[in-house]
Amino acid sequence: MFARTERLLLRPGWPEDAPAVHAAINDQAVVRNLGSAPWPYEREDAEQFLSMERPVLQPNFLIFRRTAGSPQLVGSIGFGDLGAGELEIGYWIARGHWGRGYATEAGRAAIEIARAVGHRDMLAEHFVDNPGSGKVLRKLGFRPTGQIAPRYSKGRGEKVDAVQFRLQLAADDDSDIMRPMAA
Repeated sequence: MFARTERLLLRPGWPEDAPAVHAAINDQAVVRNLGSAPWPYEREDAEQFLSMERPVLQPNFLIFRRTAGSPQLVGSIGFGDLGAGELEIGYWIARGHWGRGYATEAGRAAIEIARAVGHRDMLAEHFVDNPGSGKVLRKLGFRPTGQIAPRYSKGRGEKVDAVQFRLQLAADDDSDIMRPMAA
Protein backbone atom coordinates (compact mmCIF):
# COMPACT_ATOMS: atom_id res chain seq x y z
CA MET A 1 0.00 0.00 0.00
CA PHE A 2 1.04 3.54 -0.73
CA ALA A 3 -0.46 6.94 0.12
CA ARG A 4 0.25 10.37 -1.23
CA THR A 5 -0.67 13.60 0.56
CA GLU A 6 -0.07 17.23 -0.28
CA ARG A 7 3.55 17.07 0.93
CA LEU A 8 4.25 13.43 1.71
CA LEU A 9 4.60 9.96 0.24
CA LEU A 10 3.92 6.97 2.49
CA ARG A 11 5.29 3.69 1.23
CA PRO A 12 6.57 0.39 2.59
CA GLY A 13 10.21 0.30 3.61
CA TRP A 14 12.69 -1.61 1.49
CA PRO A 15 16.08 -3.09 2.43
CA GLU A 16 17.90 -0.33 0.55
CA ASP A 17 16.25 2.22 2.90
CA ALA A 18 18.31 0.98 5.87
CA PRO A 19 20.97 3.74 5.74
CA ALA A 20 18.32 6.48 5.56
CA VAL A 21 16.22 4.92 8.34
CA HIS A 22 19.29 4.56 10.54
CA ALA A 23 20.34 8.17 9.94
CA ALA A 24 16.83 9.50 10.64
CA ILE A 25 16.05 7.57 13.84
CA ASN A 26 19.55 7.34 15.34
CA ASP A 27 18.79 10.14 17.80
CA GLN A 28 18.17 9.49 21.48
CA ALA A 29 15.54 12.28 21.54
CA VAL A 30 13.51 10.29 18.98
CA VAL A 31 14.10 6.77 20.32
CA ARG A 32 13.24 7.69 23.93
CA ASN A 33 9.65 8.35 22.82
CA LEU A 34 9.22 4.89 21.27
CA GLY A 35 8.33 1.61 22.89
CA SER A 36 10.22 -0.92 20.81
CA ALA A 37 13.27 0.85 19.36
CA PRO A 38 16.54 0.18 21.20
CA TRP A 39 19.16 2.72 22.19
CA PRO A 40 21.72 2.97 20.81
CA TYR A 41 20.02 2.36 17.47
CA GLU A 42 22.37 0.48 15.16
CA ARG A 43 22.30 0.00 11.39
CA GLU A 44 21.36 -3.64 12.02
CA ASP A 45 18.27 -2.44 13.91
CA ALA A 46 17.16 -0.53 10.80
CA GLU A 47 17.76 -3.60 8.65
CA GLN A 48 15.73 -5.77 11.04
CA PHE A 49 12.89 -3.19 11.16
CA LEU A 50 12.71 -3.12 7.37
CA SER A 51 12.76 -6.92 7.04
CA MET A 52 9.91 -7.57 9.50
CA GLU A 53 6.93 -9.40 8.03
CA ARG A 54 3.79 -7.31 8.42
CA PRO A 55 0.18 -8.50 8.16
CA VAL A 56 -1.42 -6.94 5.10
CA LEU A 57 -4.09 -5.22 7.22
CA GLN A 58 -1.43 -3.76 9.56
CA PRO A 59 0.95 -1.98 7.21
CA ASN A 60 3.94 0.08 8.19
CA PHE A 61 5.08 3.00 6.07
CA LEU A 62 8.13 5.15 5.72
CA ILE A 63 7.19 8.81 5.47
CA PHE A 64 8.95 10.79 2.76
CA ARG A 65 8.75 14.52 2.14
CA ARG A 66 8.17 15.04 -1.55
CA THR A 67 10.72 17.38 -3.07
CA ALA A 68 11.70 18.57 -6.54
CA GLY A 69 14.44 15.93 -6.39
CA SER A 70 14.55 12.65 -4.51
CA PRO A 71 12.03 12.27 -1.67
CA GLN A 72 13.53 12.84 1.80
CA LEU A 73 12.83 10.38 4.64
CA VAL A 74 11.22 12.14 7.61
CA GLY A 75 9.89 9.23 9.67
CA SER A 76 7.65 6.20 9.86
CA ILE A 77 4.05 5.38 10.74
CA GLY A 78 2.25 2.09 11.04
CA PHE A 79 -0.08 -0.24 12.84
CA GLY A 80 0.46 -2.97 15.37
CA ASP A 81 -1.73 -5.69 16.80
CA LEU A 82 -2.28 -5.42 20.55
CA GLY A 83 -4.15 -8.73 20.62
CA ALA A 84 -7.88 -9.32 21.00
CA GLY A 85 -8.40 -7.56 17.68
CA GLU A 86 -7.13 -4.20 18.93
CA LEU A 87 -5.12 -2.07 16.52
CA GLU A 88 -2.52 0.46 17.64
CA ILE A 89 -1.02 3.27 15.57
CA GLY A 90 2.54 4.40 16.16
CA TYR A 91 4.87 6.84 14.47
CA TRP A 92 8.13 8.70 14.74
CA ILE A 93 9.49 11.78 13.02
CA ALA A 94 13.19 12.62 12.73
CA ARG A 95 14.08 15.55 14.97
CA GLY A 96 15.04 17.83 12.08
CA HIS A 97 11.44 17.60 10.87
CA TRP A 98 9.59 18.18 14.16
CA GLY A 99 7.01 20.94 14.27
CA ARG A 100 6.18 20.91 10.55
CA GLY A 101 2.92 18.94 10.73
CA TYR A 102 4.29 15.81 9.07
CA ALA A 103 3.04 13.45 11.81
CA THR A 104 -0.48 14.86 11.53
CA GLU A 105 -0.47 14.74 7.73
CA ALA A 106 0.87 11.18 7.65
CA GLY A 107 -1.52 10.19 10.44
CA ARG A 108 -4.55 11.34 8.46
CA ALA A 109 -3.46 9.26 5.48
CA ALA A 110 -2.79 6.21 7.66
CA ILE A 111 -6.19 6.53 9.36
CA GLU A 112 -7.91 6.64 5.97
CA ILE A 113 -6.08 3.44 5.02
CA ALA A 114 -7.21 1.82 8.28
CA ARG A 115 -10.81 2.77 7.47
CA ALA A 116 -10.50 1.54 3.89
CA VAL A 117 -9.34 -1.92 4.99
CA GLY A 118 -12.17 -2.22 7.51
CA HIS A 119 -10.72 -1.36 10.92
CA ARG A 120 -13.39 -0.04 13.26
CA ASP A 121 -11.26 1.69 15.89
CA MET A 122 -7.69 2.06 17.02
CA LEU A 123 -5.63 2.87 20.06
CA ALA A 124 -2.58 5.06 20.58
CA GLU A 125 -0.36 6.08 23.48
CA HIS A 126 2.26 8.66 24.22
CA PHE A 127 4.66 8.84 27.11
CA VAL A 128 3.65 11.51 29.63
CA ASP A 129 6.86 13.44 29.01
CA ASN A 130 6.08 13.70 25.27
CA PRO A 131 3.01 15.98 25.19
CA GLY A 132 3.69 16.96 21.56
CA SER A 133 2.59 13.50 20.50
CA GLY A 134 -0.63 13.97 22.45
CA LYS A 135 -1.31 17.13 20.46
CA VAL A 136 -0.86 15.20 17.22
CA LEU A 137 -3.23 12.45 18.39
CA ARG A 138 -5.90 15.00 19.33
CA LYS A 139 -5.60 16.67 15.90
CA LEU A 140 -6.20 13.24 14.36
CA GLY A 141 -9.41 12.85 16.35
CA PHE A 142 -8.14 10.53 19.08
CA ARG A 143 -9.69 11.03 22.50
CA PRO A 144 -8.01 10.30 25.83
CA THR A 145 -9.44 7.23 27.52
CA GLY A 146 -8.70 8.68 30.96
CA GLN A 147 -6.15 5.94 31.57
CA ILE A 148 -2.43 6.26 32.17
CA ALA A 149 -0.47 3.03 32.38
CA PRO A 150 3.19 2.08 32.45
CA ARG A 151 4.62 0.95 29.12
CA TYR A 152 8.09 -0.40 28.54
CA SER A 153 10.44 1.76 26.50
CA LYS A 154 13.24 -0.36 25.07
CA GLY A 155 15.26 2.79 24.33
CA ARG A 156 15.04 3.96 27.94
CA GLY A 157 15.30 0.48 29.39
CA GLU A 158 12.43 1.09 31.78
CA LYS A 159 8.69 1.47 32.10
CA VAL A 160 7.30 4.96 31.60
CA ASP A 161 3.75 6.17 32.18
CA ALA A 162 1.81 6.45 28.92
CA VAL A 163 -1.41 8.32 28.25
CA GLN A 164 -3.90 6.15 26.38
CA PHE A 165 -6.12 7.31 23.50
CA ARG A 166 -8.83 5.76 21.30
CA LEU A 167 -10.23 6.71 17.90
CA GLN A 168 -13.49 5.25 16.67
CA LEU A 169 -13.21 4.86 12.90
CA ALA A 170 -16.77 3.71 12.25
CA ALA A 171 -19.97 3.85 14.22
CA ASP A 172 -21.11 0.54 15.68
CA ASP A 173 -23.85 0.25 13.10
CA ASP A 174 -21.65 1.50 10.20
CA SER A 175 -24.27 4.17 9.42
CA ASP A 176 -22.01 7.05 10.34
CA ILE A 177 -18.27 7.39 10.03
CA MET A 178 -16.52 9.70 12.48
CA ARG A 179 -13.92 11.98 10.90
CA PRO A 180 -10.83 13.41 12.62
CA MET A 181 -10.96 17.01 13.77
CA ALA A 182 -9.45 19.69 11.56
CA ALA A 183 -5.93 20.81 12.42
